[in-house]
Amino acid sequence: MTEVKIRPIKKNESALLEEFLYDAIYIPPGEPRPGKEIILLPELSLYYRDFGRKGDLCLIAELEGKAIAAIWSRLFSEREMGFGYVNAETPELSMSVKAVYQNCGIGTLLLTRMITTLKEKHYPQVSLSVDIQNFAYKLYRKFGFESLRSDGKSATMIKILRD
Repeated sequence: MTEVKIRPIKKNESALLEEFLYDAIYIPPGEPRPGKEIILLPELSLYYRDFGRKGDLCLIAELEGKAIAAIWSRLFSEREMGFGYVNAETPELSMSVKAVYQNCGIGTLLLTRMITTLKEKHYPQVSLSVDIQNFAYKLYRKFGFESLRSDGKSATMIKILRD
């Protein structure tokens, strides 16, 4: 396998986030996957709509010229909150790795690079929302994310970025 390249998203690639957001939706084993139109719901489309605004960051994992994973963060407001919203100064993270490339260390590479990027931009913390049954929950815990709140099904997690 050729080496995976991690790079910033290009201006003309923001539509990739729609695809990666759909792939990131956790579906418990045995449950049917919703249609792709689910990402058009306002509570989901806010993760990709008008990407490129102030505070938006995205890294793409590329293999042989093909985007196979993405990690991105956005700042939200009380008027437009993501599921992992903490406050207007805390970026919320989203990540998706194509199923065929999961468990190959790509998520770890992306998360490591994004945390470094957020620290370089002087963000004091980062948040996310994840289903507790999702295998990514353990990865986030390994990276030092801690549960801020949970409804028993999903958790809003936070990682302090200051040393």
